[in-house]
Amino acid sequence: MGRLIAATLCAIALGIASAAAQSFPSRPVSMIVPYPPGGPVDQVARVVTDHMRLTLGQPFVIENVSGAGGSIALGRLARATPNGYTIGIGDVGTQVLNGAVYPLTYDVMTDFEPIALLVASPLLVLSRSSVPAQSLTELVAWLRVNQDKVSQGFIGSGTLSHLCGLYLQQTIASKWIFVPYRGAAPAIQDLVGGQVDVMCLAPSGASLPLVRSGKVRAYAIMAPVRLPSAQEIPTADEAGLPGFHLSFWQALWAPKDTPQEIVGRFNVAARAALADQGVRAKLAELGQIVPPPAEQTSVALGALRRAEADKWWPIIKAAGIKPDQQ
Repeated sequence: MGRLIAATLCAIALGIASAAAQSFPSRPVSMIVPYPPGGPVDQVARVVTDHMRLTLGQPFVIENVSGAGGSIALGRLARATPNGYTIGIGDVGTQVLNGAVYPLTYDVMTDFEPIALLVASPLLVLSRSSVPAQSLTELVAWLRVNQDKVSQGFIGSGTLSHLCGLYLQQTIASKWIFVPYRGAAPAIQDLVGGQVDVMCLAPSGASLPLVRSGKVRAYAIMAPVRLPSAQEIPTADEAGLPGFHLSFWQALWAPKDTPQEIVGRFNVAARAALADQGVRAKLAELGQIVPPPAEQTSVALGALRRAEADKWWPIIKAAGIKPDQQ
């Protein structure tokens, strides 16, 4: 009799949980964005959640919590009640790289439930216009010959623009100096002015206009496919460095122990948004690439997080990158 009662109570509890998940959400959902308003991550969050509210029947309240490379916001997300009413958008920096750079109060690998990969923005390999190399293969040869004179600008220690240079050095077995910048604007200004020789930047913002005006030179997009908004720029594979890929991806995350039924509801809503042609057009305008459906699952996102950590953490630790270098 005791076992029957226990089984009955368990079934009732599961039924209540299932019903709660099916009626979720019954009020607005908070979306933590780890950067200031108006930036690339904030823009993607607003475009995607504007459509997700149609699927879920509730609005999203955007909360911009910036500072310490996004780690302050992710600490807040890690401490949030795992009931689905607080989720966050994070990128390769907040969800992977920070784990090897910052002394965190949470674990980037275990304290967040993956929901869905939203977009990716592969970096461009750029140089000042006066560099004589006309192709990526020629640039590699030029870097090797002039490595004692070359300087590369980057924005923030341990960020993708920094790792791109370290990755390139590792790939072609060369060394040159790095010049840190606190923002993209002064870095790009110095690239145009010839104060630094090379740089890796996302195609959004000023990068593509400067390439098309001839003020800087683009050698390749660090992705296996060409950028839809810049079909004239070859991939790294096509340009002579197969597998030289680096992308600023963004994804949705929930606090650890958020019920999988709720994670699943968010995933369905996110994938519906990414399938909408209007949403895709807006994301394309922001220089973002929507991943194929197979890469939009929560399982695929979890695997991506692990693979990226395996790839980048050894490079970061070997370089001795610390947050106080910024």
